[in-house]
Amino acid sequence: MGNDLEKVLYTEEQIQTRLAEMAQQIDADYAGREVLLVGVLNGAVMVMADLSRKLQTQVTMDWMAISSYGSGTKSSGVVRILKDLTTDILGKHVLIVEDIIDSGLTLSWLVSNLRSRNPESIEVATMLRKPEAAKVDVDVRYVGFDIPNEFVIGYGLDYAERYRTLPFVGTLAPHVYSS
Repeated sequence: MGNDLEKVLYTEEQIQTRLAEMAQQIDADYAGREVLLVGVLNGAVMVMADLSRKLQTQVTMDWMAISSYGSGTKSSGVVRILKDLTTDILGKHVLIVEDIIDSGLTLSWLVSNLRSRNPESIEVATMLRKPEAAKVDVDVRYVGFDIPNEFVIGYGLDYAERYRTLPFVGTLAPHVYSS
């Protein structure tokens, strides 16, 4: 990475430990019920894979790809679906799995869209959340870590499609994205 990384916020071990704790809570909350995990592409791939393997609860998976228009590192909340679910969620317990919640605008739109499809329940799990960046209030049931309003990479998070495969979460040096 050279000098692209400013600092590591969470190590691979810290992430895996927190995901195990989240999985225990999800297992307790959904005991005896099947859950449909809905991953939001591309960022949630790592979280979805690792979290799902830690769950004892019976789960199925599906994916959505959505795009929010905005410039560079900011979201406008104007959303379009690039890949929709293949699963009918009517009457199902849905758990949206996210990598990060920033402004909450895109997630708010997604929850509303999925709620209109009449699932039995809908909740949200995210690895990271930036409370300071929130523009709308979105109920998030499972949060890995609350982080400062900094640009982060790794563990599914990218800048210009780079750095997603890093096993940790770190902050990207400003010179990378401000030039």
